[in-house]
Amino acid sequence: MTLYKFKTLLFETNEKGIGIITLNRPEKLNAISFRMIEELHDLLDDLQVNLDCRVIILRGIGRAFSAGLDLKEASYFVSKKKPKELQKFYFMQVPDKIKAKAYFLWRISHLTVKMRKISQPIISMINGIASGGGFALTMATDIRIASENSKFNNAFIKIGVTGGDLGSSYMLPRLIGSSRATEIIYTGRFVDAKEAERIGFISKVVKEDKLLETALEMAGQMLKASPLGLRMTKEVLNLSMDAPSLETLIQLENRAQAICMTSKDVVEGTLAWYDRRDPKYSKR
Repeated sequence: MTLYKFKTLLFETNEKGIGIITLNRPEKLNAISFRMIEELHDLLDDLQVNLDCRVIILRGIGRAFSAGLDLKEASYFVSKKKPKELQKFYFMQVPDKIKAKAYFLWRISHLTVKMRKISQPIISMINGIASGGGFALTMATDIRIASENSKFNNAFIKIGVTGGDLGSSYMLPRLIGSSRATEIIYTGRFVDAKEAERIGFISKVVKEDKLLETALEMAGQMLKASPLGLRMTKEVLNLSMDAPSLETLIQLENRAQAICMTSKDVVEGTLAWYDRRDPKYSKR
């Protein structure tokens, strides 16, 4: 196990190719701070070209996944005082407050874009509250599993701004349908684990002490696919969300299949199937 430590994150990878990102601000219920935003960007940029890490698990440490944006830090956009520790972030260096807010929103919202762009499937492992920006981060993952005490809400609408942020107005209707998503976004009400599973937002609800075991088991199942095949499958699924027609998507699927069929992995996969054994793909 290799451990990379940031100030607001932990990132560890094992020899199988599973990486675990842990939001690490338990004293703040893993609220998304300016530093966390930058560290997530740095990590996602690295994962974009990391061929050794094949599946990602995203979790929060302590009793919450994430309570959303750190509102104490965000309040400095409208304050005359800007603490020195926040001055290092480029959007806080802009004297024009409107521009500073615009740059900040651009930066935090692109986390969703990068989470969808990296080729590793992301499993979010949700314990406790996932609110506001934390809720949006779970939407950006590929698969969500949750503990029985988890709950979700779109907190933005509760604090005087719009209910759409970090791509939530795009992602949630595509995940659970327009009618359900609209009601959840408009009201900002909490959705518990049982309801989240019923409406298809959560794939599985398990006991808190079984979360990591379940996530690792799911990641292990994905590792049985070839590295290239798994990456290209995520790409095709992403593109399917906005494909203009069935024929367009089939052409994208055919492109991905043709590329994978030129790899040696397809020979190993076929032989393993005939031999009734697990395939032994290269690690990359």
